[in-house]
Amino acid sequence: MAWVASASYVRKWVVLGTAIGIIAGCGAIVFYEALHAASMLFLHLLAGYRIPTPFSEGDVTPAGGPARPWALPLIAAGGALLGAILVYRFAPEAEGHGTDAAISAVHHDPRGVRLRVVLVKIVASALTIGSGGSGGREGPTGQISAGFGSLLARVLDLDAADARVAVATGIGAGIGSIFGAPLGGAVLAAEILYRDDFDPAALLPSFIASGVGYAVFGAAEGYTPLFGSHGHVFTDPARLIWFALIGVIGGLVGLAYAKGFYGLQGLFARLSIPKWVKPAIGGALVGLIAIELPQVLSTGYGWIQHALGPTLLSMPLWIVLILPFARILATGLSIGSGGSGGIFGPGMVIGAFVGAAVWRLFEPAFPWMGNTPTPYVIVGMMCCFGSIARAPLAVLLMVAEMTGSIGSIEPGIIAVGLAWLIVSRGQETMYRSQLTSRASPDQPPELGAGAAPSRHKANAPF
Repeated sequence: MAWVASASYVRKWVVLGTAIGIIAGCGAIVFYEALHAASMLFLHLLAGYRIPTPFSEGDVTPAGGPARPWALPLIAAGGALLGAILVYRFAPEAEGHGTDAAISAVHHDPRGVRLRVVLVKIVASALTIGSGGSGGREGPTGQISAGFGSLLARVLDLDAADARVAVATGIGAGIGSIFGAPLGGAVLAAEILYRDDFDPAALLPSFIASGVGYAVFGAAEGYTPLFGSHGHVFTDPARLIWFALIGVIGGLVGLAYAKGFYGLQGLFARLSIPKWVKPAIGGALVGLIAIELPQVLSTGYGWIQHALGPTLLSMPLWIVLILPFARILATGLSIGSGGSGGIFGPGMVIGAFVGAAVWRLFEPAFPWMGNTPTPYVIVGMMCCFGSIARAPLAVLLMVAEMTGSIGSIEPGIIAVGLAWLIVSRGQETMYRSQLTSRASPDQPPELGAGAAPSRHKANAPF
């Protein structure tokens, strides 16, 4: 449209960022409610198990294990199968964790995200995660708003640079909305596109879109931080030793997460069976694990809530120690098999229990660590996924917002920095569509510095 070409930078992105933010917030609400309904149907009614929930959702604590544990493999396989049939019949690009596909769209085809992908992603992810699949809810919401950014690029005939920013803004706004972390979500849009770089062009639009998206989502679901407010204040420099240890372990576990996830994805890819059957196999295996270890089911955010407080001591030590690796396995089986869901959320669970394990193992011998695991769990969440996602600053800020703990940023910087140093020695990342940098030779020519913008239109808008 003519007004886009004639509008100033600020005016243009205030309007477009606000539109993307509204859709991001609405999309987050729709998916949040769809996932809640699916969880109640599959896990609560059919399996007799109400999974624990985080503080902002009522902090539900299960009275015990599933009433019908034998049903978990059948339920998880059935939900994954339904989601897979939907994906491979209507929108094959909606398989997997979603964020990687959105990043690829930013770099290679920002106008090419079909509208049907958004709808399929919502339903398929709700079925997969709601039936017990180990996945996060950030990937679907990021893909929803990224899809709307792509639609805007087509309708308004945005040039290649603006189309790219619109889709990137959608990623950050969607994830920031559903996590209640608008600042971190805005930074994520600029940071997650590259392994070793940062795109400042996406910052202002993302600040606007993430803020609006958070306002819309919070109006329906509340503005309480996801895990409540933990007023940790950093006062003891001696404890930096433990945060540094968490950073080193978090970096190594982050590498294990990437290698394990993609190793399982490669294994499933080599199976000579129909693609739509593979997620059902992965779901059945996750259900079998959950008979003994229900902590691997669904998003796992409620278990992070348990780890943040004194209830951590009620969990057997072996569960605390094994859960990061069990989550890596379960996420690879659920999403690496072709199921639909995010990998950011499981990364939070993995990191949280890395921090929890350090506190549980060493606090009895070193009581000066403090009588609460809260700061160690928070820092574990920051460093483990922040490093392997190649988005250390964004995840640092997002976790601080989700836990209402700005005081955890100081020790978090130490841990995230060390984890980043470990991960950055190689090319491993959770998002393999990331380019190395803005100057990378695989950067699309129309998005490179000094290139004339392309104005082609997508051929398959639906």
